[in-house]
Amino acid sequence: MYGTPCIVSDVMTHTVASVGRRASFKAVVELMQDWQVSALPVLEGEGRVVGVVSEADLLPAEELRDSPEDGYAPLGRPADVAKTAAVTAGDLMSSPAFTVPANATLAEAARIMAREKVKRLPVVGETGLLEGVVSRADLLKVFLRDDRDIAEEIRREVVSYLFPLTSSVIQVDVEDGVATLTGQVRDTSLVPVAARLVRAVEGVVDVEFDLTRSVGVR
Repeated sequence: MYGTPCIVSDVMTHTVASVGRRASFKAVVELMQDWQVSALPVLEGEGRVVGVVSEADLLPAEELRDSPEDGYAPLGRPADVAKTAAVTAGDLMSSPAFTVPANATLAEAARIMAREKVKRLPVVGETGLLEGVVSRADLLKVFLRDDRDIAEEIRREVVSYLFPLTSSVIQVDVEDGVATLTGQVRDTSLVPVAARLVRAVEGVVDVEFDLTRSVGVR
């Protein structure tokens, strides 16, 4: 699973509950309950994602139940009011759906979630068909990575690349995701570059340096 950078297909849920446009209101609710999810992709054809139906899309109908008998409709956006009479997933769904490619980095997925204010994203392949779903919790899985694995990647991908002549005298320690690099290097101007590269390693929470310049190091 690990590498730099980790991609969405590494952490996503591959087995996904979904519905078609014609799925009934009740069927949508039942499927959400069975799968313990708060949203379902709506598919068309061979698996193309055309929308997402969420608990928020279902709530206007529940709100209408408490409306006065004179037919008063709940206030809100026109789209929400229209959904009070929706009976199928196609009518209820939010469309177009916000999706993320399976080969996108976790940072790219996180940016889409933050920008669109969603908790999960359908994951699509090169042909645009559904391959899985990635959630906020999935994006946090990298922080469960073993400290020893993180340290080994830093040595292999960062230290040996930037400081090939002095890599043997640079110590890399990782504790609870915090990486510490200690030792001597010939060119301290590369330390800021090393900081950026270490922070890009999946699972790194923070990085600390105690690297000094030593002309005599070979």
